[in-house]
Amino acid sequence: MEITFNTPALLFPAISLLLLAYTNRYLALANLIRKLHDEYMRGEKKNHLLQQIKILRVRINLVRLMQALGVFSFLCCVVTMYGVYQEWITMTKYVFALSLLSLLASLIISLLEISQSTKALEWELSDMEELEKSSFFSDLWGKGGDKKEA
Repeated sequence: MEITFNTPALLFPAISLLLLAYTNRYLALANLIRKLHDEYMRGEKKNHLLQQIKILRVRINLVRLMQALGVFSFLCCVVTMYGVYQEWITMTKYVFALSLLSLLASLIISLLEISQSTKALEWELSDMEELEKSSFFSDLWGKGGDKKEA
């Protein structure tokens, strides 16, 4: 396989958008952590506050790792482009492969973080009494949970 100057350049916009999305996730988590901290300091104890805090700690670490791998992938693309410029063929192939593997690892960790996010939302939803009385299928077909008031 021949790597040209354009090959790593194709990843620049994708990695940039990915890093932007990761940063947005980080900022959303930071705001949520600050909100929960304020509630905790005011003495407002929710049922699942401890579980939420544990999940948030895991999620913030996952986002940090996602960002680090994304930046490493971006740096490898820059080194690959420099290697193409210097005509270091063998080194260029290995560094570009490392860039792709780093990007892949970042995306896999992103899936794990999304899974943790879903788990946190499930804890929030479990507090709602209405969800205990109904299920997805009963809501879907209109059976159960539909109590009409006279």
